Amino acid sequence: MAAAVNSGDGGKRDETAASRLAGAKNAQAGEFKAPLRYNDSMDDYLIVGSGLTGAVIARALSDAGHSVLVAERRSHAGGNVHEQTHASGIPFHTYGPHYFRTNSEKLWDYVHRFAKFRPFEAVLKSWVDGRYENWPIAGSYIRRTANGWTPSPTATPQNFEEASLAMMPRVVYEKFVKGYSEKQWGVPATALSANLAKRFDVREDDEPRLMRHKFQGLPENGYSAFMAKMLDGIRIIVGCDYLKHRSEFAARHIVFTGPIDEYFGFERGRLKYRGQRREHQFLPDAEWHQPCIQVNNPDAANGPHIRTVEWKHLLPPEQRDGISGTLLTREVTVTPDDPNEYEYPFPDDANAKLYGAYAEQARSIPNLLICGRLGEYCYYDMDQAIGRAQVLAQRLIDEAAR
Repeated sequence: MAAAVNSGDGGKRDETAASRLAGAKNAQAGEFKAPLRYNDSMDDYLIVGSGLTGAVIARALSDAGHSVLVAERRSHAGGNVHEQTHASGIPFHTYGPHYFRTNSEKLWDYVHRFAKFRPFEAVLKSWVDGRYENWPIAGSYIRRTANGWTPSPTATPQNFEEASLAMMPRVVYEKFVKGYSEKQWGVPATALSANLAKRFDVREDDEPRLMRHKFQGLPENGYSAFMAKMLDGIRIIVGCDYLKHRSEFAARHIVFTGPIDEYFGFERGRLKYRGQRREHQFLPDAEWHQPCIQVNNPDAANGPHIRTVEWKHLLPPEQRDGISGTLLTREVTVTPDDPNEYEYPFPDDANAKLYGAYAEQARSIPNLLICGRLGEYCYYDMDQAIGRAQVLAQRLIDEAAR
């Protein structure tokens, strides 16, 4: 199995470790192809997973003077925060669009440690009745479609559909929300948690931006460079599935950011996750295909995909004007068998209960922290993932200082 190592120690390795890297070829910034290896001495922390959670924790622990090794089973660092460039010159996000936003000036300053961000505020549309309509739903659309409708007081919503209908009339819910959500999760909307409806709203002022956060943007040189900078100077092994090589690592503490049920060999049963199958299409003769970066597709009659992303919309004008053609990605939500393809925890009570049992088991194991979107079975936006990881990292630093 191929792996990559970023030594991060100024080349001060013993001869045995150095020999393992002999003849290695540069893979990307700070990483080198090498045979699969384990750490030769006891590290303070082994971080399993190099996505946002793992990278932020690794960065904080390393900055605090601890020895850190990161193991990543994918062939590249950065987890889902990764991008590639199409042959046309159009960059695209490997695992779906990442729109960074935060209201925290502290978090905004933090990400600027690793990249300069240029302004970008995502605007989305939904394809409804043959027209592009605002998403989130515009209050003017509701007034146009169901004139005179007002929310009616109800008991606490018991499921996603009830929570959605508390915000909008049924006709609007069925056009924008019901079909999209049932495609996304693969079950009737009535089987989903009411809390899921907190992820969207109705814009009475017709505000077209996806989010209203104070700080919004994209790293100028892309997300892969952003993540490489965050992990700079930290030893990384990529292409290594820790769960298949546990005995080959030695560390005083383990931070695991993968699926919590997989860590325990699914011994209590499998948690349910959703992922995306992404289909790319390059249109060489079209300058543009749609009016914005993302168009949602709530109507099953228009195809199984839940959204279409047109990547040129992410580029600044001076860069996109020199590119002919346009690149689309259509995303179809699936239930993956491979844990490496898990993206979203499933929002229902049964899975929340099963997660709770795994979490209790994890807490009983000394020097083990299981965290992140898959480890905590909780959906985090990028800023939330960073903030949560900072809190956990500081907790580890404080505990080590006692």
